[in-house]
Amino acid sequence: MLDTTILFTVIIALMIAAFLAWLFYLQRKNKREELKNKSNSSSLPLQAYERLTLLVDRIAIPNLVSRTNTGGLTAQEMQLILIKTIRDEFDYNVTQQIYVSREAWNAVKQLKEKNLLLINQVANALPANATGQELNRSLLQYLMQDPKADFHEIVSEALSYEAKKLL
Repeated sequence: MLDTTILFTVIIALMIAAFLAWLFYLQRKNKREELKNKSNSSSLPLQAYERLTLLVDRIAIPNLVSRTNTGGLTAQEMQLILIKTIRDEFDYNVTQQIYVSREAWNAVKQLKEKNLLLINQVANALPANATGQELNRSLLQYLMQDPKADFHEIVSEALSYEAKKLL
């Protein structure tokens, strides 16, 4: 009788221990999944800032001019290429606004608009028979004469600052 009671008590204790071990395992598994989900969700904004920084660099006038510099084009053709390139780059990255602050997104939008305005103003100031090379040269000269006009460095620094806050 005593052996049966001890055996029964040991079996119940083992069942309780197994149940507690299983609960402990589930708790640790859930914590790992939570941590994994948290790191995945925080990486999305960081990736968005990274992509927007790349966008800002790609639509910076000096980089844009060096990437699209093609001989034999008129100033008007080059103007259209520069504008299309900026708009395409911007449109490709428009979904990143979901993951970044309103201020960061507005800064990127303002850079885009400012660059489009600059290209249009410089192109309109050139003679009708100007070449694409002359437009590119005029854009770069304008930026060299007025360092404040090269707004992309400020936007890049702002994006970098906000991205570092996430780390």
